[in-house]
Amino acid sequence: MNYFIEGLQGSGKSTLVRKLSEKNSEYRPICEGDYSPVELAWCAYVDRKTYNEILEKYGMIRDEIEAKSVEEDNHVIICYTKIITDVPGFHKDLEHYEIYNGNRDSKEFKDIILRRLRNWHSDNNIFECSIFQNIVEDMILYQCLEDQEIINFYREIKVVLNEKEYQIFYIKTDDIAGNIDVIRKERSDDNGNEMWFPLMLGYFDNSPYAKAKGISGKEALFEHFRHRQELELRICKEVFDGKYTILKSKDYSL
Repeated sequence: MNYFIEGLQGSGKSTLVRKLSEKNSEYRPICEGDYSPVELAWCAYVDRKTYNEILEKYGMIRDEIEAKSVEEDNHVIICYTKIITDVPGFHKDLEHYEIYNGNRDSKEFKDIILRRLRNWHSDNNIFECSIFQNIVEDMILYQCLEDQEIINFYREIKVVLNEKEYQIFYIKTDDIAGNIDVIRKERSDDNGNEMWFPLMLGYFDNSPYAKAKGISGKEALFEHFRHRQELELRICKEVFDGKYTILKSKDYSL
């Protein structure tokens, strides 16, 4: 069996992944930024030619890059956010090789996701936000797709996953603003300066979706989260019938 832990930011996904993996030591937790056979968040996805160019450009940390790289299907995945370095511009440069944030057109984006899911054969994994969050965010904010178009893509995903053993645990939250406030404090520096939320807000405000609708700011971001949660729950019900369980955020029993 494999488990997909899903939900909005601040709903408690990381906590549930940790609790499940501690309780079931035979399962492997896979979080954002780790090498994953199904997800590419916080990872660069490049062909061999581009990979060699990156190694040449950042020769001073070549060993570190190679240690965090995995060859897969004529491509190389670089878990670059796991590389601790003060080399100027390295992380910002590698960010452009992610598949998210509008870096790939819609067809290539979908093809990469479906191909990797088709080629995935491992079991006993606990995946953190690997089937909804980053894919749905990109499709809404950067591809500006309608809800039904996104649901139709998940029907394609369901077909690809047909022979796989998996369950989705979706953590539903009724207090989006309250949950976000908690992680705003958690992801601040020692002086109380927020590190995560300004980046999240900038990511939303500068997205093609927000610009097209002429919206910005905290309340618009929260409304986007509300819409995303409704859409993801709809995908569960309409596409993954029998394959999901809804948990109430911070109010469930293992």
